[in-house]
Formats: sequence, C-alpha cells, structure tokens
Amino acid sequence: MKYYRDHYDTIIIGGALAGLSAAIELAEAGLSVLVLERRNCPGGLTASIVRQGHEMELSLHEMSGIGAPKDRLNAGKFFDRHGIGIRFLPVPECYTIAWPEKSVTLHPGFEVFASETEKAVPGSYESVLRFLELCNAVFESVNKLASPSLDGLHNSIHDFDILFKTAGYSTKDVMDSLDVPPEAEKLLSPYWLYVGSPLSVLPFTVYALLAGDYIGHGSYIPAKFSHEIPLRMAEKAEELGVQIEYCQEVEKILVSNGRTAGVRTRRKDTIAADYVISGAYPELVFSQMIEPLSEVPKNMLRLVNSRSLSFTVFTLLLMLDRTPEELGIDHYCVFTSESTDTERIFFDNIVSEGPYDALIGVCLNHANPEAVPKGLCSFSITALLRPEAFEKVHKDNYMEVRDRIAEEILTAMEKRLKAPLKEHILEAVTVTPETVSRYSNSPGGCIYGYRHTMEHHVAARLLSPESEESIRGLVFAGAHSAGGDGMGTQILNGETAAKAVLELYRRENSLLSKAVSAIGDNEYEGR
Repeated sequence: MKYYRDHYDTIIIGGALAGLSAAIELAEAGLSVLVLERRNCPGGLTASIVRQGHEMELSLHEMSGIGAPKDRLNAGKFFDRHGIGIRFLPVPECYTIAWPEKSVTLHPGFEVFASETEKAVPGSYESVLRFLELCNAVFESVNKLASPSLDGLHNSIHDFDILFKTAGYSTKDVMDSLDVPPEAEKLLSPYWLYVGSPLSVLPFTVYALLAGDYIGHGSYIPAKFSHEIPLRMAEKAEELGVQIEYCQEVEKILVSNGRTAGVRTRRKDTIAADYVISGAYPELVFSQMIEPLSEVPKNMLRLVNSRSLSFTVFTLLLMLDRTPEELGIDHYCVFTSESTDTERIFFDNIVSEGPYDALIGVCLNHANPEAVPKGLCSFSITALLRPEAFEKVHKDNYMEVRDRIAEEILTAMEKRLKAPLKEHILEAVTVTPETVSRYSNSPGGCIYGYRHTMEHHVAARLLSPESEESIRGLVFAGAHSAGGDGMGTQILNGETAAKAVLELYRRENSLLSKAVSAIGDNEYEGR
C-alpha cells in the first residue's frame, strides 16, 4: 500500500498549533491536507515533561485569545466553532511584580488594574485608565484586521483609524503622551518580556495587543496540561480527513517556475502538492530548503536578513515537596528583578555568562491545583536570553553552562521570594535554548519569532501581507508570522495561513474554470 497519495492540495510542514489550525480550516473547506511533523507527537513547544512520575509544563503556561465562555476571543471561538472540547481555567491575576522596594499584584479588568496601580502610585488612575482604554481600542482593531472572516477591508477602513494613528509610536511614546507617571510605567512594563523589546522600541501596537487581551480579558490555561490542546486538535484534523505523519522531516520544498510543486522528506519521499504551509522559519527555508535554490527570490533574502530574532529561554522546572503555602509562594506569576530599567535588562541578557536579572516565576498550583499532586508544588523559573547567548556553548561546556545558569536563577529566585526552594526539590528539569531548538527547530532556540521594533512592525505586516509573498503557493505559519508569538496567537496564525491558501486556491480554480469554458466556446464556434 502506498504511504502517501499521488497529490495533495496542501502540505503543512510542522504539527504545532499553527499548522494544526491551518489543517483544520483547510480540511473543513474541502481541501486534501497532509501534515508532516518531524517529532513523534504534535504540538511543538506546547508540551509537558514527565520525570519520575511528575508532569511539568514545558512552555509558558497561560494562553491569550480565549475569553470567558460567553465572551470568546479569536482562539476561544476557534475551539468552539470546531467542537474541540478543552476546558479552560481563568488565571487568577495578570502578574505580581516583586522588586526589592515593593511588591504589587495586578488583576485583569481595566478599571481594576488602574485602581490597583493607583494604590501603588497615587495620582496615576486617570492616565493609566486612558492608556489601557487606548490599548483596548487598538486590540479590537487588530483583531478585526487579522480575523480570517474579514471581507472587504477597503469597505471598512474607518474601523481602523485608531490603529493607523498610533502605529508609528513606541509604547514609551504613548505612555509619555498620556502623562503616565514613571512609577506607573514601571508597573505596566513587565509585558515587554513576553515580546522581547524594551518599551522605548516596542511598537505600541504590539503592547496594546498584549494589554487588551491579558488585562482586558484575562488569560487562561487548560484544565489538563497544555499538550491536550494539540492532541485534541490533531484528533479533530484527522476526523476531517487530514493525514498526519510523525517522525517525517521535510528536507526540501520543491519549486518549479516560481510556484510550489511539493516536498521531499529526509527519507526521500517526493510528495506532490499545489500549496505548502511552512512552520519552519524563513531563514531555514530560503537558505536550505528551497529546491532549486535558484528559485529563491532575492527580495525575500533581503527581507529575512533585515529582521532580528527575539528571545529564547532558559527555564528551570521544579517539583517541590511542600505546598505553595508552606513555601511562601503566594502568587501564580511573579516578575522579579533587581532593576526596573528595561533597557539595561534587555542588553544584559545577550551572553550566556549572565547574570540574568529579570526572572519570571510561575506556580501552577495557584491556577490549576488539580494538575499538581496533593502536598506538592509545581514551580518554574524562566530567564529570557537573546539567541546569541548560546552561540559559544558547545558539547564540551554545555553541561557546565547549563548547571551554572540553573544554580544562578534558582539562588536569585529563592532570595527574592524568601522561599526555601533548594531544600525541597523532588525533581528539577532544565529547558535551555538547545532544548527549545530540538523541540521546535527554530534558529537559536527562538520562541518569540522576530523581534518587534518600530522598523519591523506587526501592523505593517498585517496591512501588507503581499509584501511577504514570495514563491507562489508558499505560506508561513508560526511565531515568525505577522501575528507573532503566543499559544493563542498561533491559532490565529494558522487560520490566517489557511485563508491565504484558500484565496489563492479559489482564484486559481476560478481562472482555470474560465479558461476551460473559453476553450469549450472556441471549440463550439469552430464547429
């Protein structure tokens, strides 16, 4: 029996969230779809690790884009629309900031968040609330713009006035223009860690998307571990007729006369397809995967080379033999640093030598106690690194560097939380840039796609998707897409990729139908 069909409408490289959401959308539209995943299971970084019977999340836990059951956002609507039954739990807080001089906990809801900021920074309520309401207006505009159901953008351009008016400004510019007090700016600043650019260069559009979602609607986690999400999505895709093959790495994307013709796997299977959706980063695709390389457009090489990669991570996953209450771990998500200077933190996290000042601590018990065995505490510590950080790390010094960073961030978090972590460790697992690269095949273990700057702007990418089209039939879907990073965002990135394929499919088939009709008319006239 043949392993593959003679031809597919679409081949998707990678079975992570973006690839699976694209597969589901395309299959529901009637296209034949093949998903090729290099690992032995779906999900990419949306996975968990089991050590000595203890299950711990691999990636950051909370998910954007879900929304409450009666007020769904885009990712939540996707799951509901396709009948993918995942029970999501609301995360109890936005975050806690733990600095040497103070600790502040902030909760979702614009007025609630502004009121809590007011308590910490008297006189900040009005300016912070104005800032958050502006974030929400941009958030709603971008969601309309990126929605796969949007028809006729040119007919509703006025819906995006606020997006256009603010797109040219950094987050710091907007905060300053609204007279947000400097101390309140510091309380609003931790979200920059989720996108990897300090506030002075972070486009306000990007920050607004985060704030509008996380602060306006709150974040969510699955009641089971996050790996349930890709598993359920893969089940749904296969119900719809999608063929998913694991342990099948795509080596080449075959191109002929400027359009995709299929792929070749590492095991040398040549598979024909009209369209290819790539989860692999453009750097890898355009430098190594296109065959022949002469088909790579020079403008795409210039575009890819003009972008810089955002952060990777170093995470220490801990299972502790005491409860959070016994350890003094009081919050779900804690941003902790000795400094409030995002510029300095950003540039300090370039090399593997450290020290890594900005740390994120996440205690799963406070959001999902059912996921942690009774009497234990599941706690992770994450330091964000630039992809260059591990360039000088090799097989001979990897273990030494890994253990040194793990000890450093564990010691720092223990000191800042005043929690006796070391003496209560049952299990510890390190996640390094090498781990991330192995799971996702991303350059440098990058988890955030491209760095968000004023020169490389999500709004411009969403408004001009044709500028990223290169080889006809080739579409990208992943953290490197216009939508950027995040588990919820990957669902939208996959939907957007599917929409691009469907538009091209319908356009080409319409032209083909007209051509066939014209041939038929000519033959009739000839008689």
